[in-house]
Amino acid sequence: MSEYYRVAVIVNTQGLQGEVRVKSFSDFPEARFKKGVALALFDKSGTFVENLTVTRARAAKNLWIVKFSGIDNINSAEKLRDFTLKIAAENLSDLDEGEFYYHEIIGLDVYENDKRIGQISEILQPGANDVWVIKRQGKADLLLPYIPSVVLSVDLSGKRVNVEVPEGLDD
Repeated sequence: MSEYYRVAVIVNTQGLQGEVRVKSFSDFPEARFKKGVALALFDKSGTFVENLTVTRARAAKNLWIVKFSGIDNINSAEKLRDFTLKIAAENLSDLDEGEFYYHEIIGLDVYENDKRIGQISEILQPGANDVWVIKRQGKADLLLPYIPSVVLSVDLSGKRVNVEVPEGLDD
């Protein structure tokens, strides 16, 4: 059985023609929802249901409106609500130097000046830059922008990220 990575969750239907609204967790939604892409559908219990092929998609505010082959009416689409869309590991594309998949980053330990400050628990996409949520012991989460002056290095094999927290960000 292949390893799968979550890329989206179906949150609602859209119109009467079988389109669905999806909340994307992908770092590359344009590629994930491109016409012809196959995504694995998993039900609410995490069981594989079937592979679905994207026939069209468009961004809409914080969601994506996606149409799948064979899902042609609101009744078919309604059954997919709260189901998860995943991509098989073998379908992940190679990334350029300095680019990472979210699943590679989440869980890494974060260090500033060789002192562990926490662990990456989530990645937010509020706008121009991703924001890494650092879960800390006994302190509020720290939100770090993913920019070169803050994230100094990422060592996937060492499961470590070196950062420089900007002055005033951790007050």
